[in-house]
Parts: sequence; C-alpha cells; structure tokens
Amino acid sequence: MKALETGHTATHPKVAMAHLQRQAIVYIRQSSMKQVEHNRESQANQYRLTERACELGWSKDRVQVIDSDLGLSGQGSEYRNGFNDLLAQVTLGHVGIILSYEVSRLARNNSDWYRLLDLAAVFGTLIADVDGVYEPRAYNDRLLLGLKGTMSEAELHILQSRLEAGRLSKARRGALVQHVPTGFMRLPDERVVKDPDVQIQTTIQLVLDKFAELGSCGKVMRYCRDKQILLPRRQVAGIFAGDLLWKPALASAILDIVKNPAYAGAFAYGRKQADLSKAKPGHRASGRIARPMSEWIHIQQGAYPAYITWPQYLKNRERLAKNGSDYRMKCEHARNSPRHGNALLQGIAVCGVCGHHMHVVYKPTQRYACDALSRHMGGKCASILMEQRSMQS
Repeated sequence: MKALETGHTATHPKVAMAHLQRQAIVYIRQSSMKQVEHNRESQANQYRLTERACELGWSKDRVQVIDSDLGLSGQGSEYRNGFNDLLAQVTLGHVGIILSYEVSRLARNNSDWYRLLDLAAVFGTLIADVDGVYEPRAYNDRLLLGLKGTMSEAELHILQSRLEAGRLSKARRGALVQHVPTGFMRLPDERVVKDPDVQIQTTIQLVLDKFAELGSCGKVMRYCRDKQILLPRRQVAGIFAGDLLWKPALASAILDIVKNPAYAGAFAYGRKQADLSKAKPGHRASGRIARPMSEWIHIQQGAYPAYITWPQYLKNRERLAKNGSDYRMKCEHARNSPRHGNALLQGIAVCGVCGHHMHVVYKPTQRYACDALSRHMGGKCASILMEQRSMQS
C-alpha cells in the first residue's frame, strides 16, 4: 500500500502516490436536455463516481466534478467547455485520474478521444470507467481504450443511421411531423389547416399575390413599407416562443414566404441538407445548405391547404432564379468594367449605417453611396460627398 501524508492510501495497483497528489476529475455528460430532465438515474450513477474516486484513494477535497456539458452531444468538442477545460487541466499536469461512467460520456468521435488519450499518456493521467482503471501509457490498456473509443463512435453512427432511416421512411409516407410556417396551424390530430386568424391569412396571400404581380421581393417589400403593412411571424423559439409577432417587411422574410412550398400545399423534405465541408467551427447552424428542387428527398403535393397553386409556385421560383441571375450578371459586369474617376476607395469604403461596401456615384455629384438598406429593408443608408481635387501630378 502507498500512503500519503494525509493518511489516504491507494487501493488499486495502477494508482501511484503521484496520482493521488493530483486531482481526480469526474466528468459527467448527457446528450440532450430531455435526458437531463427525465433520465435522472443515469445522471445519479455518474455523480456517484465521486465515491469511486474516494474508494481509489483520493480525498474528497481533491475530487472535482465537471458537469457543465450536461445536455450536449459528445459528437464534437466545439461547444463542450467542460471537456475543453478537462483537456487544459490534463495538459497542466493537474489531473491524476479521469473518471467517467463509460467512454462515450467523454467523447463520441476518435479525434477527441485520441487527443485525450495522447495527453493522458504524456502527463501520466489514469482513465477509469465502471469496468476498471486504465493506464494510457501501457500497451494493453491503450489498446483496450482505443477499441472502446472506436466502438463508441461506431455506436453513434449506428444510432444516427437508424434515426435518419426512420425519418426518411416517415417523410416518404408524408407522415413526418414538421414545423409548419406562419399561416398554418397543426391540430392535435396532426392535421394542418390554415391559421384561423383572418388577418394572417390575408397578409400571407397579399405577399404572394404581389410577388406574382410585381416580380421581385424588393418591390413587394417597398409596397408593404409604403402601405405600412407588417408581416406576421409565429415564434418557435426564444423568449417569445409561441407568440404571434408583427414585424416590418424585410426582403428576406418575403423571400422565405415565396420560396416555401408549403404555401403551395406541398410537403417537402430535404430542402436543406448537411454538407460537412461548409461547417464552420463555433457556428451550429452552419454545414446545412439549400439544395435545388431536383435534389429534394421527397415532395408530396396536396398535403396542406394551399395559398397558391403548384404551377404558380414553380413560376415564382423561375422568377426568383432569373432575378438572381440578372443580379449576378450585373455584379460581374461591374467588377470587370474599367474604372475611371477620382474615387480612391472603390470597393474599400464601408457604410457606417449597415456595414455593406459602398459604391461610387459620379452624377449629379461625386459621392460614395450605399443602397443596401433600401434594397433589403426599405430604409436609408449613408452617402458621402467626395472632395473635388485635381488628380494631376
């Protein structure tokens, strides 16, 4: 037995005095807030690992619990501050042992798992779960820990594959319950009807009719601003979740209405799909991109009561595509055209109101101007006169 000055002794052959002189960290994690709220027994089992640390020889004042990752998936470490704190403490040489109920609590992917194993091996940190205590520097223990990590990642892949297969099956049957946009309401029996609020119905119908008449989201936005028409929005998240808010008409909000096939009575699944190459660290909403209609997974017409016909919806999409093509051509022409004049800050000056790049206007007066708010929100941006100076040397 190895004894410390505090009187505590190690009770496992792999636990040395050097380990007991450092901290024991109990890492606790559950994958979702639903598990945190309802699966209390699993949480209690993880917290009881503090008793296991004491049984292995650590005093209570040397046992630290990291539970800040409760409700977060172990698929990645970008948002798991607790896991990153654990890695930092291991790197500083403060940790004698890491206790977790099972390997999957620590990491669900091999990149995070092997990073932890490498650091633990370098700084002499033990890893323990309900099955035993492991020394990452030892070949057999390292091999076993590697297998456990690989199995944990494979288990996550299998679970995700099963869930995705279930979603696809329900989507192809038209039975998948999705969030319906403003203008619709889902009844307790899961049927979808138009919102009983006549003002909401009228406003949505007006936006769609005006787009068919005027041909662009910008023109519809300016029409709504001139007529002081607000757009309805039922909040699905945040402090106003479930409330109906009336907001100023934005070009982006009008675009969302015109592009949504639900207003043509169609159920569509797979409008946005995952593309890991587009994911940005620290941005959870990144990595999902809009796909063309030909790549949507499933479309079922007649699933909802329609505001417009399906042929009109297709016509609207064609008009949007043409508008976008025309805009890109104008931008390309502007970039490739030769530049003349006194402006020295072309493409450099930024609007102090909205943050967009300003462009140069020479008539009737020479100035830097911005029309981003006018195009997208119907507001006014900055315009700066250029000082008239001779450019001759």
